[in-house]
Amino acid sequence: MGVRAPVSAFSAGGKFAYPDDAMETPDTQQVTWAFPRFSMIWEHALGVGRGPEAREHGVAFHGEDGVLVVDRFGWEVFPETRRLDDRRRTYKAAGLPRQRVGRDYTPDHVQNFLDCMRSRETPVADIEIGHNSVIACHLGNIAQRLGRQIRWDVEKERVIDDPEAEAMTGMNYRLPWKLAL
Repeated sequence: MGVRAPVSAFSAGGKFAYPDDAMETPDTQQVTWAFPRFSMIWEHALGVGRGPEAREHGVAFHGEDGVLVVDRFGWEVFPETRRLDDRRRTYKAAGLPRQRVGRDYTPDHVQNFLDCMRSRETPVADIEIGHNSVIACHLGNIAQRLGRQIRWDVEKERVIDDPEAEAMTGMNYRLPWKLAL
């Protein structure tokens, strides 16, 4: 999407499917992130037995031209229905598949990481991409736990005007370890 992190996050949800479970993460959650040029919504629910487009698990990306559903075994595109005929022509003309189903690519990522440790090349799943991606996840979880919107300074990587939320972005290290900046 060409962005590092959202500028704010709001979350709602709770422990509805497994209320007596000892986990602190909600089993049902919706997070809305505001980015400078778009918004994004995440939704998950455990215990409902059905994921996006009837898959057991996966992620659905809704865009202006359609929906992309991705899981460990491949992806499938569902074109925007208002433009269905145009999109079908586009896929056909470009020779693009509507669906690609494969295998679990986790071993390939592990091998790529090990190869890059030897070669010093940048892995396909680079650490900076992971860092930037997980900021949104952490902000959503902090917003859920505090029950309010969290505003984020993308450049400084700090919560704006909320010391309680800011305190939740760090870690307490076990002595003698400490974070040195």
